[in-house]
Amino acid sequence: MIIKLFCFLLILFTSSNLPAQLSYFPPTGNSDWDTLSPQSLNWCQSSIDSLYELLEENETKAFIILKDGKIVVEKYFGNHTVSTPWYWASAGKALTATLIGIAQQETLLDINDASNLYLGEGWTNCDLASENEITIKNQLTMTTGLNDGVLNNNCTLDTCLNCIASVNDRWAYHNGPYTLLGEIIESVSGLTLNQFATTKLKSKIGMTGSYVSLDYDNVFFSTARSMARFGMLISNNGEWDDIAVLSDTNYVQEMVNPSQNINESYGYLWWLNGQNSHMLPSSQYVFNGSIFPNAPNDMFSALGKNGQFLNIVPSQNLIVIRMGNYPSESLVPHLFNDLIWEKINLLSCSEANTISKLNSNRSNTIFKLVNNDQIFIENMSDNMRIFIYNPNGKLVLEDQKSITLTSKFIDISSLKPDQIYFLKAINDNNQLSSFKFIK
Repeated sequence: MIIKLFCFLLILFTSSNLPAQLSYFPPTGNSDWDTLSPQSLNWCQSSIDSLYELLEENETKAFIILKDGKIVVEKYFGNHTVSTPWYWASAGKALTATLIGIAQQETLLDINDASNLYLGEGWTNCDLASENEITIKNQLTMTTGLNDGVLNNNCTLDTCLNCIASVNDRWAYHNGPYTLLGEIIESVSGLTLNQFATTKLKSKIGMTGSYVSLDYDNVFFSTARSMARFGMLISNNGEWDDIAVLSDTNYVQEMVNPSQNINESYGYLWWLNGQNSHMLPSSQYVFNGSIFPNAPNDMFSALGKNGQFLNIVPSQNLIVIRMGNYPSESLVPHLFNDLIWEKINLLSCSEANTISKLNSNRSNTIFKLVNNDQIFIENMSDNMRIFIYNPNGKLVLEDQKSITLTSKFIDISSLKPDQIYFLKAINDNNQLSSFKFIK
């Protein structure tokens, strides 16, 4: 009896960590897709229009919101249509991570194996002992110890892949080692990456699209609806209706939960909200708090350059897709995604839901734009670190480098005028303050 009770509790606990199960899936053989009216969710049209304005101003091509698998909002801008393919950029990493899970499920590989078992010795420029330590899991979690600061972060040649740290000691957003996961899939399956994706995943969920080789990268292109189908698959714990595409639920859970303790907001090539801290590409600084303060805490995301977003919120059975241009030097324009969620939080007509969620760990520091050259800081703490980003998510000023703190003022004279900027400040207690301003 005790054993049965223990097993029941174990199953109950494990299930509570799984995404909610979907009851609706669009057919795989045609373009039919059930819809829900925004009014049925008490969403106001004026708020939807305001969201559209933000999206259009920022060169969006396609935008979709699914609720329980059904389309609530679907909008295309300019000449883009429901059948127009677009690139996923680094959001395609999440698809590749899923394919690696399928390959492991079929015992073609083990993510704990050394990568050179599949790529051959000498795939890096490291000594053999160091290279032997790098596993497929390190490639999935961005913890290879390889130098991401090379001239071309996308380069997959051995001469570009140099060890600067031990495995698992450093998190760094590095495209080269990620891209080589495609070669591992091809090596173990005997299929091209596109053949493997089609056979093992796309054909089972009615998804179209393909990887295209651009320079060193494998960039996935598809319609917004195909990205939405992939989101539904992961939201439903790797199952499509009654078809188990990725039946290894342990892998699915590992994929969308913290994969290491350096960047808590990163799983297996997925970005995770609601964590205690986060890191960003091209930086070794650890920021306190969630990467998307305005989004639900349980959201996880596939993110790509220029604002290719696939956001999944298991607790609400909600999926949000955004494709388009968003001129940026940032590999992950996280601030723009958070701005979109600011608008999504205002969709409800209920007055109680019209206030955006605030970061629970804010300090009492207040910032005031005094003129075009200075920001005044009220309640500034000692050793406060300041970071200022442009609207594309690129770090443009940082204390101890470019910012001069005189008394309680930040010198912003070097910033370009007539642009929106985002300021993050972190004090001694790792409390976060933020400030948005136009210079």
